[in-house]
Amino acid sequence: MPFARLATATTPTCHIGFGLAAVGRPGYINLGREEDLPENRSASALRTRTHELLDAAYAQGVRYFDAARSYGRSEEFLADWLNAHPDLDDIVVGSKWGYTYTADWTTDADKHEVKDHGLKTYERQRAETDALLGGRLDLYQIHSVTPDSPALTDKDLHARLAEAAAQGLTVGFSTSGPAQAEAIRAALAVTVDGEPLFRTVQSTYNALETSAEPALAEAHDAGLTVIVKEGMANGRLADPYAPDVLKAVAEETSLGCDAVALALILRRPWAGVVLSGAATTAQLASNLHAAVVDLDEGQLEKLAALVEEPGAYWERRGQLPWH
Repeated sequence: MPFARLATATTPTCHIGFGLAAVGRPGYINLGREEDLPENRSASALRTRTHELLDAAYAQGVRYFDAARSYGRSEEFLADWLNAHPDLDDIVVGSKWGYTYTADWTTDADKHEVKDHGLKTYERQRAETDALLGGRLDLYQIHSVTPDSPALTDKDLHARLAEAAAQGLTVGFSTSGPAQAEAIRAALAVTVDGEPLFRTVQSTYNALETSAEPALAEAHDAGLTVIVKEGMANGRLADPYAPDVLKAVAEETSLGCDAVALALILRRPWAGVVLSGAATTAQLASNLHAAVVDLDEGQLEKLAALVEEPGAYWERRGQLPWH
C-alpha cells in the first residue's frame, strides 16, 4: 500500500496531510474564508496559493496530499505542482470521485457540487483524474459515502474498483453526515471474490463530532488506513471562532486552538493521517505544531466536554454559507 511509505517517515509531521478543499475553488464553507483568501480568486491566483501551500507543506514534512474532482481545479493545481517536482517519490497522492463540481468558478451558485455514485460517473471522473494525475495517483476514494449510497451495493462498480486495485491503485471511501459509523461498517463488509474492497477510509472527526470513533477503530483493526478530515470543524475550532474551553487549553500550551484541536485527533491510535485544510501558509505552520502538542489528562477532560450530538453538529454544518 502507498501509505506504507509514511510508516518509515521520521518527520514529526508525516502523519499530517494537506487537503485542497479550501484552495481549489473560489467558494467553500470554512469560516473566516473572506480573510484567508485574496480578493482576486481567479484560477491563476488560487493556483499560486495552492503551490505556495504545497511547497510549504512538503518542506515541513507533510507527505500526503488530498484532492477531489469536486474541489474545483484542485487536481489540476496539484498535477501542475507534481509535474514541476518529478523527483519527489516519497509522497502519497489521493483524490476522490462521486461529486461533480458545478459552481462554474463562482461563490454564489445554486449548487456547488452534484453527487452521483454510479458506475458511469466513476468511469467519467476516473478518466478526468487520470488525464491530470496519471501515474502519480495512489489513492482514489468514493466521495462522501452514506448508508444509502448505491456504491455500497453496486456489484458492477465493485468489480471495476477491484480491477483498479489489481492494477496497483488503492481504493478507499470517505464518509459524511450523522450516520458515518453505519456507512463505515457497511463499507467494511464489501468484498470482491472474498477479499475486502476498501483499504482506506476518510471521515469527519473532531472535538465536536466524535460519533465515528468506534467504527474508525474497527476499520483500523481491519487493516484500513484511517484519514481524518474536517479536524477543524470547518473553522469552528479555530481562532476567533473556537469555544472558550479550547481557547483556554490553547493558552496553556502556548500554541493555537488549531494545533490543540488537531493534536487531539493525532492522539487517537487509529488515526493514520490527519488532514490540514489550511488556506494560508501561516495557518499551515500553526496546524503542523499539532505534532508537538502534549495534552494532560485535565486538558483532555475539558476538551471532551465539547462533543455535540451528531445530528445537531451536521445540521449546523449544513447551514454554513459558501464564502
